[in-house]
Amino acid sequence: MNKLENARAKINEIDAEMASLWIKRMEAVREVSDFKRENGLKVLDSARESALLEKNSEAVPEQLKGYYAEFLRGVIGVSKRYQRDRAEACDGLIRLELGDRSYDILVRRGELKNAAKHLDLDRKALIVTDDGVPPEYAEILAEQCAEGYIVTLPQGEKTKDLDSFKLLLKNMLEKRFTRKDCVIAVGGGVIGDLAGFAAAAYMRGIDFYNVPTTTLSQIDSSIGGKVAVDLDGFKNTVGAFWQPKFVLIDPDVLSTLDPRQTACGLAEAVKMALCFDKELFERFESFEPGDRLDDIIASSLKIKKAVVEQDETESGLRKVLNFGHTIGHGIETAENGRLFHGECVALGMLPMCSEEVRERLKNVLSKLGLPLEISADPEKIKAAVLHDKKSQKGGVSAVRVNEVGKFEIENMTFEQLFDLLDNYLREAKK
Repeated sequence: MNKLENARAKINEIDAEMASLWIKRMEAVREVSDFKRENGLKVLDSARESALLEKNSEAVPEQLKGYYAEFLRGVIGVSKRYQRDRAEACDGLIRLELGDRSYDILVRRGELKNAAKHLDLDRKALIVTDDGVPPEYAEILAEQCAEGYIVTLPQGEKTKDLDSFKLLLKNMLEKRFTRKDCVIAVGGGVIGDLAGFAAAAYMRGIDFYNVPTTTLSQIDSSIGGKVAVDLDGFKNTVGAFWQPKFVLIDPDVLSTLDPRQTACGLAEAVKMALCFDKELFERFESFEPGDRLDDIIASSLKIKKAVVEQDETESGLRKVLNFGHTIGHGIETAENGRLFHGECVALGMLPMCSEEVRERLKNVLSKLGLPLEISADPEKIKAAVLHDKKSQKGGVSAVRVNEVGKFEIENMTFEQLFDLLDNYLREAKK
């Protein structure tokens, strides 16, 4: 055996030993993961990671320290990923990875009463809710805060304006909130958008927690960091990207919703299934979604998580989450409050599908009790689309679905987009 063969044989022996040690290490990692999960500790601990790198490099020769540090970072990275995957599988914990803006999303029944276990409530907290949300939800949170203040606003899209935004800022100012305090949204998408934007703006940004209480907000708007208010009747014209520190989703709070609100939320899940997940869409076709609502919420969040991680500020892939919204927002403005947001998104998807997909989509929407007929004035819809914040000069990036589970993003002129709408309206009348 020559020197090369001898060296390779040694490496093979060492690799076998490393594989055995790796298994033992991951067994220990599992124990750490279970302890952290049971005691509400975070997986990510950058201080401990730095200490491990420094301590374990002490015995390594100087010329190898850089290589060893790189190797150890990889080992620690895999360990953290394993811990998160295990926690997610066991406890409905989903980690949104956005560097120093990363945060956890917890989907767990009955967890509202344990909010202080997950949120830092040992400080002043402005708890923002509306009069359509059972007041006990905000009260349960306030009881867990060192100093909690509840602001209850009128229910509905009209609340999401600059006057309400100013009201929240003034409340924090009057109660001497500092940059160390926080805002908590307890409600649907309107409250989440408004409270999140107030948190983003107050003293150039304070911590924000989201506790969504509608199916729509639990499935979609609670994560991703898009916060905004409406201006002069046009949706989300003034806003920012401001990620929450934690999202607490307790499906038990959905028991107080009427079926129409539940259906609106599931419209967003259908949207994501059409674009990304053929099996999830087939689930909607084959059984009653209300029977497995927790599973649908988690599946939808995982889709959105993957998209947001790749495109946090909607410069590319995240535009696909606007499927149904381009025309849907126009319908919502034209309807002037007669239809809910999820109902308008459902209608907005129909013109953007192939004929084959559209028929399958209609069956699912009908099962959910969502509308199939666009009754608003088409000219009002078009006027609203032209003012939409997603509109580009001369056209718009439109998302189309010609096959279930797949999507296409097309740059369209407004004329091409409106032709799709007109064609659908003509077909619907036949």
